[in-house]
Amino acid sequence: METSFVLFSQLNMCETKEKAFFKLIHGGLGKEEASKEAKTRAKEKRNRLSLLVQKLDSHEETHSSRFGALSKELRVSPEEAVKWGESFDKLLSHRDGLDAFTRFLKTEFSEENIEFWIACEDFKKNKEPQQITLKAKAIYEKFIQSDAPQEVNLDFHTKEVITKSITQPTLHSFDAAQSRVYQLMEQDSYTRFLKSDIYLELIEGRPRRPTNLRRRSRSFTYNEFQDVKSDVAIWL
Repeated sequence: METSFVLFSQLNMCETKEKAFFKLIHGGLGKEEASKEAKTRAKEKRNRLSLLVQKLDSHEETHSSRFGALSKELRVSPEEAVKWGESFDKLLSHRDGLDAFTRFLKTEFSEENIEFWIACEDFKKNKEPQQITLKAKAIYEKFIQSDAPQEVNLDFHTKEVITKSITQPTLHSFDAAQSRVYQLMEQDSYTRFLKSDIYLELIEGRPRRPTNLRRRSRSFTYNEFQDVKSDVAIWL
């Protein structure tokens, strides 16, 4: 009986040592796997950071090249561009000012307003009755009717008056609508245009550095790498 108890105790001790041995091995493997995973995670974050820096550099190069292309196309001096800030009418009466404003509206996806205004200006130059009818119909279908491809924002009454008169249009058929769109652009879009990079670059005569984007990138980098601070060794 005593012998059996000794054997049983020895077996328990062996089992305990074996468990401890396997635990030690598996614990070591776990740490090794955790270390590998941490290194992989850090490498991925370094790659993401490198990619972000490349995108920012590319953005700045594109930004500068776009400004250069815009300056060459417009051929406008900073002094001339400053005059556009005096009134909305001065901006639209200058060919390059009209072009710059149109480019700005495209960045806001509201270029239908200036295109409608230009179409109305062109429409009023017609003399032939047939041309007046054809162009009036084209303007109505493109900008006025419900679900038009470039429908402008008009009140119900203005749209209703145009709809009723479109079968027998005159050179003044779109006057009320054009005036309404002009006011919208002057009070809203024009104010934002004067604060836009497109305009500020023209009056300064050089591209503006996109500092806001750079600040956001630094914040992103800091937040991304907060959890890697303790793993300094994996960067070496």
